[in-house]
Amino acid sequence: MRSFIGQDPASFAFQAIRYSKGAGRATIVLHRPEVLNAVNGVMLGELNLALKDASWDDAVGVLVLTGAGDRAFCSGADLDDQQQFLERPRDYWKWMGEFIEVHERLRNLGKPTVARLNGIVVGGGNEFNLSCDLAVAADDIYIRHVGTSHGSVALAGATQFLPLVVGERRAREILLLNEPIPAAKALDWGLVNYVVPRAALDAKVDDLVEKLLAKFPEKTRYTRQQLNFWRDLSWHLTIGHGRDWLAIHNTSPETREGVQAFLEKRPPDYAEIRRRWAEDDGPEWPEGRPPVEPSG
Repeated sequence: MRSFIGQDPASFAFQAIRYSKGAGRATIVLHRPEVLNAVNGVMLGELNLALKDASWDDAVGVLVLTGAGDRAFCSGADLDDQQQFLERPRDYWKWMGEFIEVHERLRNLGKPTVARLNGIVVGGGNEFNLSCDLAVAADDIYIRHVGTSHGSVALAGATQFLPLVVGERRAREILLLNEPIPAAKALDWGLVNYVVPRAALDAKVDDLVEKLLAKFPEKTRYTRQQLNFWRDLSWHLTIGHGRDWLAIHNTSPETREGVQAFLEKRPPDYAEIRRRWAEDDGPEWPEGRPPVEPSG
């Protein structure tokens, strides 16, 4: 008797992702192309359901994670969606819990995972990439982190895993300068395993899936478990603190300015933030007072 079996993917009726299974492979497509596959709460909830199903389904041997279209794998958190947390920061703690759970499920899927990088990989999108075992990138994509430019901190994978993947100095360059890392440089630094012409992307992913399926599943699962040791150590020592820190600081002047600049389609006013720091210009809250949350 089989203790667990997966569901028919069509039974989930997902909105923000596409989920399919067949021939030993499960595929999850981040499917919000109108916003470059940016992550919102709906997507996180659906990812957790799909990843749980793929983990439990013994017919699935490999998971492929990719994005819809050819412009973006994932552009990170949807800042339109994030705007709500400026008024209800306690809800960001809940959102972050869903994001953390996605990464826990990806790393502990019990099966190898392949990131198919079909377009730009930004912020939280690269954290998805880092949580996968292997990555194949089209040769015209780039990887980038923008937290210190846009009012956030990469506390859900990048600060923990980048030093392990690319080395300490390169991790600092990526996270402090926020400059794009072209595909060829990403390959040289170890951010991806393979870079191929866009037309050859699917063939290379298929080749990897075929090779991974031609391995013993239990031995593969335990190999992944051992390989996860240093990532799990750094992750579990920091992620709980990071979740609370991000929730508490979600109404800070820097975060407000970053989100507002995005919504107004203008560069953030870094000089004004620094002027207020240097001159100790009254309270740090906009309008001179902290936001008051509605009761309830």
